[in-house]
Amino acid sequence: MSDSLVIIPTYNEKENIERIIRKVFSLSHSFDVLIVDDGSPDGTGDIIKGLQQEFEGLFIEERQGKLGLGTAYIHGFKWVLNRDYDFVFEMDADFSHDPDDLLRLYSACKNYGNDLAIGSRYTNGVNIVNWPMSRLLMSFFASKYVKFITGLPVNDSTAGFICYRRHVLETINLDKIKFVGYAFQIEMKFKTWKSNFDIVEVPVIFTDRKEGNSKMDTSIFFEAFIGVIQMKFSSLFTKFKQKPKV
Repeated sequence: MSDSLVIIPTYNEKENIERIIRKVFSLSHSFDVLIVDDGSPDGTGDIIKGLQQEFEGLFIEERQGKLGLGTAYIHGFKWVLNRDYDFVFEMDADFSHDPDDLLRLYSACKNYGNDLAIGSRYTNGVNIVNWPMSRLLMSFFASKYVKFITGLPVNDSTAGFICYRRHVLETINLDKIKFVGYAFQIEMKFKTWKSNFDIVEVPVIFTDRKEGNSKMDTSIFFEAFIGVIQMKFSSLFTKFKQKPKV
């Protein structure tokens, strides 16, 4: 059994899902894969079930309806914590995250002792390919805004390409994660930081999807804009559980 599990949320990803699964299983380190599919009507789930005959470490959790990115990851995290994985990854299905970079995120935690490794688009300038300028600016300044409001020392707080050590997910109360859209990514990083875990940003190149449709819209950024203020205010009255001593 692998020590690493990659969680990939899906909704209508039939164009990408087989290729991304095959790529992850071809890497030099052994990664298992959990797909959390929100009842994709395009047959994504059927493709995954067919591939389970070929890949022993491929798992699928099917949910009824489109319930949000954050709840998909929380579902996956709870699934992981009932098993023996030490490293847990978040990754998109559409190749915007390069699967080869899973190895670098793994090394940042396994070999260098970090608790959270973030595949960061904004550590060395702006490393994004094929995004329209309006979306790029919205994402870039969202992270600047989060850093200014919360003090979170992360350049790419909305990043969704991540490796957690298991004990981070065991420490954070997953039932109290509030946000379901991309603000979920901010909230998880903020609570990881407030719990005194070691965080590192690993530079990656983000390439916009070539197949399928983006799930991003302006309401997601509105949730993050208001939510960050609420999160910061609430944190002033919250005692965060701290990183366990080794």
